Amino acid sequence: MSALSPIISSLVTRTGQFPIGFRLGFSEWQKILEPVIAWAKENNIGVMDLRSNSDKGVDEVRAAGLQVGSTDLLDWHLLISPDSGQRRDAVERNRAHIQKSTKSGPMRFFTVMIPENRDLPRRENFDHMISSYAELARTLEETDSQIVIEGWPGPGVLCCTPEGFRGLFDRIPSESIGVNYDPSHLVRMGIDPIRFLEEFQDRIYHVHAKDTLLLTDDLYEYGNLQPPTFAQPHSFGEMCWRYTIPGHGVVPWALIFQILEKKSYKGAVCIELEDENFNGTIESEKQGLLLAASFLASR
Repeated sequence: MSALSPIISSLVTRTGQFPIGFRLGFSEWQKILEPVIAWAKENNIGVMDLRSNSDKGVDEVRAAGLQVGSTDLLDWHLLISPDSGQRRDAVERNRAHIQKSTKSGPMRFFTVMIPENRDLPRRENFDHMISSYAELARTLEETDSQIVIEGWPGPGVLCCTPEGFRGLFDRIPSESIGVNYDPSHLVRMGIDPIRFLEEFQDRIYHVHAKDTLLLTDDLYEYGNLQPPTFAQPHSFGEMCWRYTIPGHGVVPWALIFQILEKKSYKGAVCIELEDENFNGTIESEKQGLLLAASFLASR
């Protein structure tokens, strides 16, 4: 798959010159693409990650002169359904979605490995996942496109640890299946994000810029195994950690970019805004995105 070409005057990281973008959130101001695209261009942000905006959104962003970092696959949970008919239908819908979205060029398709029935044994759900994604790999190869998997460690999620990703790549060796590298999730799980990057660097096709702040005093106060009795957990976090914009947490971004540069990473670095200090209003969310972009451009 070809590299994303930085747009003239758009923000890039100092190390590696990776184009800086952002993932569309759930806020009302981000649901209509035209004004969001205009705001991105005004602020020299050249890449956008779409959600389920499909081929129409891809065409709209590209027509405006911006790059699409990724767009979402459809029906994540149904791709990992215990019902073979449901899985087959989800595969066909996604096959059509991939073909439509790639009419104007190869794409990266974002997903999280969330099973439909999280109560089933993990190995059983893992087999269901393999059956669906092995089928999609063929369409991805035909369109020179890739799936990028985010390791969000939610209930029942199958690929968020080295064990899970390694097992997937062993079962589906196709290079069309890769990682959406988001170090914030690794940090909250206690997994070394640099060791993970070094192990899976050949499969990292997209990067989300989100950070994690570890709250050591709260770890002492509440531990990490039980909910609090009196206190409230953080938004976009729990009691002893919370997600932040890059630079407000513990992720070593400069080192990450050095490793990606050495490996000739060809993708973008897209901010995923999940930070209780910025989410909530239009102005504060825009401020959070711009502060994050400025920080990344200095690394």
